[in-house]
Amino acid sequence: MKKLIVSLFILLSMQNLFAKEKVIAKIPEASGIVYSQKSDTLFVVNDEGKIYEITTDGKLVKKLNIGKYDFEGITIDEKNSLLILAVEGDEKILVLSQNDFKIQNEIKIKRKYNNIEVLKKDSKNGIEGIALYEDKLYISNQSKNKYPKADSSVIVIVDYKLNKEKLKIKNIIDHGFTDISGLTFYKDTLYMISDNNNLLISYDIEKNKVIKEYKLSKKYAQEGLTFDKKGNLYIADDNGQVLKIKKFLD
Repeated sequence: MKKLIVSLFILLSMQNLFAKEKVIAKIPEASGIVYSQKSDTLFVVNDEGKIYEITTDGKLVKKLNIGKYDFEGITIDEKNSLLILAVEGDEKILVLSQNDFKIQNEIKIKRKYNNIEVLKKDSKNGIEGIALYEDKLYISNQSKNKYPKADSSVIVIVDYKLNKEKLKIKNIIDHGFTDISGLTFYKDTLYMISDNNNLLISYDIEKNKVIKEYKLSKKYAQEGLTFDKKGNLYIADDNGQVLKIKKFLD
């Protein structure tokens, strides 16, 4: 009886969560998303090298084709009005001006950590999610391999330095999950999405432990996530859309 009550509670909670979700924009192969508090808008990238700025209701502000890049994630440096994009395959970050999307710099990420090639060259996998927190960049490697195997499913941590040609992996987060496709920080907590497992995970980076797991709908291909200042959740869906889930963290 107790198990039945718990199961019903979980089912009702999920139904309530999904009832709040809404498709706000159609963007082909949307792969990364970030919210700007300054502009109160969202920036979305896709696999085809394009970047879009949209309102929190999904209206297009501007878009630009940057070039032949496989963008898989995006984060923002509000202080300097910069956007930092994760480029899969080359395992590098592209730095753009937030205002006009002009390229400011390209910086490669070194592949090895403790002599293990965690970002393996010529792998089918590669860097996906990216998040800037304080003076560090957190970048996920989308993989099914557990660390310490090569091409590991970990989050690599590098110093946020824009005057370098290459950035060394300073540390990793071995979180224990696979297929992490998106990262963001909200109120000092790291949130990550596991696409194949349809999970959103909140994670304490100080204690190196999971805070909570949220089950997501199987009908979407979750590739990126971000929160606005009201706690609304936005998801970049690789099927070609942007989702908004109101008051997700209520």
